[in-house]
Amino acid sequence: MQQRPAYQQLNQLRLFGMARALSEQQRLPELDLMSFEERLGLLVEREASERASMQTTARLRRAKLKHAATPEDVDYRVARGLDRTLFNRLLTGSWIKEHQNVLITGLTGLGKTWLACALTNQACRLGYSSLYVRVPRLFEELAIAHGDGRYVKFITQLAKARPETHVRQTAQSSGRSAGNTEGAAGAHEWRHHNALFGS
Repeated sequence: MQQRPAYQQLNQLRLFGMARALSEQQRLPELDLMSFEERLGLLVEREASERASMQTTARLRRAKLKHAATPEDVDYRVARGLDRTLFNRLLTGSWIKEHQNVLITGLTGLGKTWLACALTNQACRLGYSSLYVRVPRLFEELAIAHGDGRYVKFITQLAKARPETHVRQTAQSSGRSAGNTEGAAGAHEWRHHNALFGS
């Protein structure tokens, strides 16, 4: 099979990563020195890499994070009492696998929401679906849905997202304490899912 028909068929099969890798291989001066298995391995590796990247991008888009924070941008020199060892352990995603929750507390302006978004960014990279929710806004939407008869439909729509990780930002303006907020939000939690709170 000639290169051009193979390239076109890969695109028709939506194997775009393999198609691009095949096109790039044709320009490699050492192409003749590579075995068939080596070339095929590079094509498959490229396809897998690009698919993983697109899936991560899609998860981050659906998460609707407030900040485009990443773990690499965390500055541990800032005086906010952040335990670097603990934070790095959280970045492994073990808390999600063990069905645990995370509560980030601190003074206003220390970057609690930003840190929560960085953790959620990492969760998306690890393959977990996530969703950013402001608790006061969630309570408001739940109350409205309950009042106009859309409560069951609204809860069903939330469940369809099936996020493993929920990032919730609490606020005093909601008229609830942080403890009460966690309890109320937990009433709408799905089994075996996790919550990451920034108060």
